[in-house]
Amino acid sequence: QVQLVESGGGLVQAGGSLRLSCAPSGRTFGIYAMGWFRQAPGKDREFVATITWNGDTTDYAGSVKGRFTISKGNVKNTVYLQMNSLKPEDTAVYYCAAKFGGSGSTMSGEYDYWGQGTQVTVSS
Repeated sequence: QVQLVESGGGLVQAGGSLRLSCAPSGRTFGIYAMGWFRQAPGKDREFVATITWNGDTTDYAGSVKGRFTISKGNVKNTVYLQMNSLKPEDTAVYYCAAKFGGSGSTMSGEYDYWGQGTQVTVSS
């Protein structure tokens, strides 16, 4: 089992910044990639960003490319999502996810473990 705990959400004005953190614990050996997804009210969960466990490869949704940065720390393998130039349309619950297996993915169904989510609200 893998446990994922997100933190860092909150309320911010448009144009502001937030940094989300995801701390994985438990049986993390074998995780191939970590991802961030988000779900706004009445919408499907959507891909935001992903990073391989070794930190070498990242991928972003087009809507956040150039504004968000995913990274992974060496201490406790915490995964971060730095969000800059936030827009009201970024308002959602943000979820961290872990994927086993040997390929990266932007598909939520291919991730094996999920955190509880953290709310991000961007006011106009």
